[in-house]
Amino acid sequence: MVPVLLTALGVGLSTVFGALLGFLFKKTSHKFNDIVLSFAAGVMLAAAVIGLILPSLEYGGFSIIFTVVGIFAGALCLNLIDRLVPHLHTITGVDREAHHNGNIDKVMLFVIAIAIHNIPEGIAAGVSFGTGDITSAITVAGGIALQNIPEGMVIIAPMLASGISRGRTFLIALMTGVVEVIGTFIGYFAVNVSTAILPFALAFAGGTMLYVISDEMIPETHAHGNERGATYSLLAGFCLMMVFDFLLG
Repeated sequence: MVPVLLTALGVGLSTVFGALLGFLFKKTSHKFNDIVLSFAAGVMLAAAVIGLILPSLEYGGFSIIFTVVGIFAGALCLNLIDRLVPHLHTITGVDREAHHNGNIDKVMLFVIAIAIHNIPEGIAAGVSFGTGDITSAITVAGGIALQNIPEGMVIIAPMLASGISRGRTFLIALMTGVVEVIGTFIGYFAVNVSTAILPFALAFAGGTMLYVISDEMIPETHAHGNERGATYSLLAGFCLMMVFDFLLG
């Protein structure tokens, strides 16, 4: 239980850390954002495959159908969320200038979108502990945490530009991290109530992460003419987590 608690706090606090960096670097170039976000996408891709989907196949035995259905269920779940809230790419770069019109309602809608997207990410971190493989769990949590840092950075400037005080801006950023902490415990307790759902739950969590990578992160990082650098950055992130998992495995 202690590792889960520490992971939940780490995943949540990574958003806060990103927010603190956002206060320091209010204006960053698209190229910098794309490289960092691509690296995080590579880390998340490795975490989804190595830490969630492959263990799902292992624990599912010959029932590979559980893994396939779980992946698509996770993707469809986030697809439904995307129909209800704005896409994350609207605040991670190209549309940032649009927030300087001081429209608080619009800015807060984007922040709420971040918070809602953090729920399945937290669940993925919690579910990964259901395998009992701490290395895989750390891989997943590390991937999510790293992705949260640039995510936390980009929500600061729009809120400050809309007239929200620095203190309240930080509090709102903190709450987006708290949502992820809650999601981590939901995922952990869900698979501990019934280990029978573990293969599906792992694949579901992996599917949500694959959806975020393909639908949100990669399109954003390829939208400003930095495709080649973003691609190599993604590969670097993937290889880093692959080596990390190999050394600890």
